[in-house]
Amino acid sequence: MTGQKVRDVMTPEVVVVAPECGYKHIVDVLADFKVSAVPVVEDGMLVGIVSEADLLHKVEFSDGSQPPRHFERHSRRVGRAKAAGETARSLMSEPVITVEPDASLATAARLMEQHQVKRLPVVADGTLVGIVARRDLLRRYLRSDIEIKEEIRDDVLRRRMWTEPTEIQVTVTDGHVTLQGCTDRRSTTIMAVRLAGRVDGVVAVTDDMTWRVDDLAEARRPHVFDTEVTR
Repeated sequence: MTGQKVRDVMTPEVVVVAPECGYKHIVDVLADFKVSAVPVVEDGMLVGIVSEADLLHKVEFSDGSQPPRHFERHSRRVGRAKAAGETARSLMSEPVITVEPDASLATAARLMEQHQVKRLPVVADGTLVGIVARRDLLRRYLRSDIEIKEEIRDDVLRRRMWTEPTEIQVTVTDGHVTLQGCTDRRSTTIMAVRLAGRVDGVVAVTDDMTWRVDDLAEARRPHVFDTEVTR
């Protein structure tokens, strides 16, 4: 089920550089390991991150055609300062947006969207323990339709809901789940849809089920000794 945490999908082996690493060394690291950013670590602690965007400022200002102005945007001043940088300490971005290893994948996705970043260093008690990228969060959708169907049938219906697949039929097409059948209670259909939607690889769930008793409507009706109370 989708109880996956960041630690389950992150890359634990992370290429890092020290604060005093030079510009060219950082470029070599990005090229050699085919990554677009590298964390900066000092005494085991994450202190910043250097990305291709940080390094490109040196190229941006290299021809001298953009002299400093009295009133420059903050981002422009930062870019100009990084263009003059020679070490990771002067090139890195800080503070770094990080995520904890026990955070949910949804939390990591929200952080990436909120801060418009492609990756997040994974930090436990200040120590870098991994890195998670957008592509890592998408791995759950690589599962086949057969795998998804088997998990819904065997884990969701049989083990968690004590319901036989003959009562609720499951079909999966390109990650889209359709549930059909007739259950004894309305609450059972709602639970089946909710749990099926949490299975890794599920894109959406269509509820085509019916029920014999609307127990939710009954629960909302006030009774005293089996007599309905009117207000």
